[in-house]
Amino acid sequence: MPYDYSKLLDDAFKKMPHQSESTERFAMPKAQVQPDGARTIIVNFREITETLRREPDHLIKFILKELATKGEVQEGRFIVQGRFRQDMIDRKLEIYAKEYVFCNECGKPDTKIIREDRYSFLKCEACGAKQPVKKV
Repeated sequence: MPYDYSKLLDDAFKKMPHQSESTERFAMPKAQVQPDGARTIIVNFREITETLRREPDHLIKFILKELATKGEVQEGRFIVQGRFRQDMIDRKLEIYAKEYVFCNECGKPDTKIIREDRYSFLKCEACGAKQPVKKV
């Protein structure tokens, strides 16, 4: 059974996920909160979703559930019923990132949420790890 070690090694490397080549550090986005009477407006909501690389609907469901309130998106701004301080919104964003953005294995934010059958998984593009995530 003559196996060519170099060929086997090349095949193994081809099957491995590609490592993220990003050298810049991930900066957790901070919410720009603007009170508006009995409402709170997150002005930079679109930038937050782009930085976290998540669908706005997913983040909206999470924040509304965590804050136990109602809200809507208008022109890239997220308007939430109730008055909330910036530090509270930032804390909710950190919880979201820990559960739905950062890989549990390598700690990198190079992940995406994939669906298989009825289940959602967090798939890391850096190390290849896959772990189940809670439904929002």
